[in-house]
Amino acid sequence: MAALVSYAGPFAVVLQATRAAQLDAAATSSWVWAIAVGSGISGVALSLLTRMPIIVAWSTPGAALLIASIGGYRFSDAVGAFLVASVCAAVVGFTGWFGRLISLVPSSIMSALLAGILLPFVISGSVAVVGSPVVAGSVVLAFVVAKRWAERFAVVIALATGVLATLATGGLGAAGSGLDLRLTTPILITPTFDLQALLSIGLPLLLITLAGQNAPGLTVLRTHGYDPDDRLLVGGVSLVSASLTPFGGHATNLAAITAAICTGPEAHPDPRRRYVAGVVCGVANLAAGAVAAWLVSAYTALPAPMIAALAAVALVASVIGALAATLSVPGPTQTAAVITLAVTASGVVVAGIGSAFWGLVAGVVVWAILTGGASEDAVSAGAPPRS
Repeated sequence: MAALVSYAGPFAVVLQATRAAQLDAAATSSWVWAIAVGSGISGVALSLLTRMPIIVAWSTPGAALLIASIGGYRFSDAVGAFLVASVCAAVVGFTGWFGRLISLVPSSIMSALLAGILLPFVISGSVAVVGSPVVAGSVVLAFVVAKRWAERFAVVIALATGVLATLATGGLGAAGSGLDLRLTTPILITPTFDLQALLSIGLPLLLITLAGQNAPGLTVLRTHGYDPDDRLLVGGVSLVSASLTPFGGHATNLAAITAAICTGPEAHPDPRRRYVAGVVCGVANLAAGAVAAWLVSAYTALPAPMIAALAAVALVASVIGALAATLSVPGPTQTAAVITLAVTASGVVVAGIGSAFWGLVAGVVVWAILTGGASEDAVSAGAPPRS
């Protein structure tokens, strides 16, 4: 179920990112192959090694970031940014710098950065419904109804409903007859390195993957009674991610939302046996990687408004969590976080660098001015800022 949820909703965000990069079918399939195989290898190996249900997935917020930022660069420059981000994540993971790096920037500002990246795609769901009320509207309606009666399956039910509505309205057309059933052949892309791409793509991708994905992934494990080794998990997942970026994969990381499916008693009453769920999910990802070309062609056959609506409902939970964390700390830090959210969501591009970078810069500068660099806890408690 964890794998099915991933390929039902968040996968649509990845497909939108590949379209923004203007990739052909072969390069798109290679990208999907890289993130699926990376998730599979990491999930199987770490679950067996730790005897914990380690669920690994691609960075959905990272893919959302790329939709707005990747279009102005050569794909080789983007791959170079992917590689640098994953190598840096592996270094901070294995060395134990992970916690120290995350603590440099207030968590509410990082949450605001995440919310600013994701919120426009949830809003675009409204545009999709207006443009295609039957198909996109059925996706949103099915999601809302399923949230009431079968919350865990809501995204899967939304996908199935959208497919049925597309078939009923003839939306597949000729595209649905061209599904590629061959095994996927990855394409090696030589990374190139561009400073603007590193700042606009690499730096935000690194921070979002660490703070918005790996940190919550560790929290899910701890919440269910496990004691994960953050050095092994963050470092190991990021190392595998770095090794596959030359095939187009943007980033893999510890999962959070789908991990909750496999870490609780629903997976197995005995916590010591739940690691099997991590292995099964990893194997499912490896299988998906083998047929990545089929997945890409299947989703390509679906109308764009349905994909936009599906991506919107798949990101609702993440946006709710990010917005709640953005506003969780009152006072000056909250002001800085809202400014981060506004600048990031605006989509502005300055000096060829995208809004995620400028949103982070604006938020940190405002926070430093208003608080003098005091911690969130100190500011919320009324302590004077550091000089």
